[in-house]
Formats: sequence, C-alpha cells, structure tokens
Amino acid sequence: MLRFSVLLFVFAVFGTHLKTTAQDKAKASTAYDQWAQGITSDPKFFPLAVWLQSPRNAERYKRAGINLYVGLWNGPTQQQLVELKGARMPVVCSQNETGMKSSDADIIVAWMHGDEPDNAQSLKSGGYGPPIDPNIIVEDYQKSRDRDSTRPVLLNLGQGVAYDNYIGRGVRRNHPEDYPLYINGSDIVSFDIYPAVHDKPEVAGKLEFVPRGVERLRRWSNDEKIVWNCIECSRISNTSVKPTPQQIRSEVWMSLIKGSRGIIYFVHQFKPNFNEASLLDDPELLDAVTQLNRQITELAPVLNSPSLMNVVAIESDSEKTPLDIMCKRYANSLYVFIANVGPEDSVAKLRLLNPISASTHAREIENGREVTIRDSIINVEMAGYGIILYRIDG
Repeated sequence: MLRFSVLLFVFAVFGTHLKTTAQDKAKASTAYDQWAQGITSDPKFFPLAVWLQSPRNAERYKRAGINLYVGLWNGPTQQQLVELKGARMPVVCSQNETGMKSSDADIIVAWMHGDEPDNAQSLKSGGYGPPIDPNIIVEDYQKSRDRDSTRPVLLNLGQGVAYDNYIGRGVRRNHPEDYPLYINGSDIVSFDIYPAVHDKPEVAGKLEFVPRGVERLRRWSNDEKIVWNCIECSRISNTSVKPTPQQIRSEVWMSLIKGSRGIIYFVHQFKPNFNEASLLDDPELLDAVTQLNRQITELAPVLNSPSLMNVVAIESDSEKTPLDIMCKRYANSLYVFIANVGPEDSVAKLRLLNPISASTHAREIENGREVTIRDSIINVEMAGYGIILYRIDG
C-alpha cells in the first residue's frame, strides 16, 4: 500500500515562491530587452551555447542546434569576429579594444568576466592564492558597463556554487556567503559543476548538484539576475567515464525546470588526449545533444513564457524523492515539466488543482504517448533522475 505525501505545489524551486506571476511575466517579456545590442529577446530563441570554441567550427555547431558562443581564446581578435559573423554565430566574450572598436562587433551580444573568479587563483611564483575579491568583480562590472551599457555582462562561477566543500576554492572553501557578493557583478550569472565525471565520491554521479546550483543562484540573486549554467558533454579528464546521453538530458532538463534560462555546453577533453571540440568527434553524444537542442528550440516559446503557480501538485510515494515541476501555458495548451532530482525511482500522482482543461488525456512530448487524466489525476512513474514533459491541450 503506497503512502502518498504532497511534496510541493507547482513552481520551479521546491515550492519556494521566488517571484509572483506578475513579476515572472515581466521578466519573461523583458529579460534581454534592456540591452540594445544584447541577446535577442525573440521568444523563439533560447540560449544554447558552447564554451571557448574555435570559430572555425561554428557551422558544425549550428547544425547541432548551438546558437551562441561563450568565450574566445585570447580574444576577441578581428579574425575571430569575422569568422563568427560569417557564420552568423553570436558570441559572449571579453571586453577588449578590438571588441569595442571592430566594425564586426555587432556579432558580440554580451561581455564576460574572466572564468571562475571564486576559485583559488594561480600565482606567477607557483601555487595558488585566494579567490578574486568579490568587490573587484563588482568594480570591473561597473567599468564594463561604463564603457558599454548596451550589452549585458556574464559572470561564470565555479563548482563551489553547488558544492560547499570544493577544495578548489582554497581559503574560501565552505564559504557560500561569498556568492551573493559575486553575483552583484553581473547581469547574467552562470556556474559549472560536472557530477557525471567528478572525481570526488560525494559528488560523483549525483546529478542533483546541477539543479542545486541553479536554485542557489536564483535565491542568492533574489531572482533578479538571469541565471544560466554549464553542462558536461565530454569525459573532461576522466579516462574511465564520460556522461551518457541520458545524464546530459537529465542535467539539462533539471536545470531548465529549476529556472535556468540558458545552457552552456562544456565540450573540452583533456585526458587521455586534448580535444577542444570532443563533442564533434563523438557521434553518440553529438546526436544526443543535437536532438536535445532541437527539442529545446521547439519549446523555446514555451520556456520563455511565464511560469504558472498553484496549477498542479505532485504527490510522491516517498518524502525522500524530490520531484520538481514547472508549468507553462502557451497557445491554448498547458505544459507540465517534471524532474526527479534524485537517483531513486518514484511513483507519483500529478493532480490538476483547477478545471483548467476539458481534456481527458495528456501527451508525453518526448514520445507522443497519451496518458489518461482521471478525476484530475495523472499517474506518473519516474525513473531516477527521470524527466517527463507533458502537454495538455484544450
């Protein structure tokens, strides 16, 4: 006999009401509108980026559904901007003199800080010093805005966002209170952690660290900053394990359901040999990411629409099984996206709280399968780290 317990009412972050529907609607419609030369606010566009890749591969990444570059090695240079403009691939990059003055600078849609200032910084004399002071990041952010206020500024932080005990933070290990200060130096804030290939047992294989970081950035910024996050798409330095297509999909959708508004794929491989664009040489992962990007792009107008609150509730067979939900309404359909943010399978009931639809069926977007709605309830079986995307018409 299953004992069901209500875990949350619909919203992206464990039932925490981070913003009202009115605020959400305003953010959804104006997220990028304030920057004249920034990222497009077209609702059909959802940022799907790659980290620090050569412009010569831009066309190949476009075929995989990538629509944004983040970072340019020792750039931007004029040649890099020319190549990206030729490929119609917008870019987020450092703010240097070339980027400010180039006739091809219109391909630049945001500026960025140096990567992971929250981590211990290498010293010229050898070893590591403390992280960069958050006040310096805020000062640099203001200088960047003074030079150009027409584009947003991206700050990418390290895995300490989700993993307090990360040794790479050096003397600021276990000091999460630093992060709200860092966030003040950004318009868009992102972070990276790669649990599928992680080398620490407390993180390895625990995909929930990814949505945990998204939730924290939203909370630490009072939901006033645009939150993106990075996703592992290579073995990086793990010679025995690489992320599976299922893990990548779970990490991406857990992030989106938690409220991430942009995905940055990390595709570098460092061991056993270096490959900057390893995703392009991995048919299995490239096909999986291409399909995933196609699905997200098709759903971009839905993802960019306001989230709904108090529309459905989820009832799980276990209080230990965390289930997250995001609800959207678009084109006369209700979209309900569910993520199992844990490794254990779960049996759950999805309860429609209001007579919002006359439909007696919901359709799984992934495979087109119809499921019955009986007495306003959908019975749901969720695999560990499973994702189910429903559309209810009418």
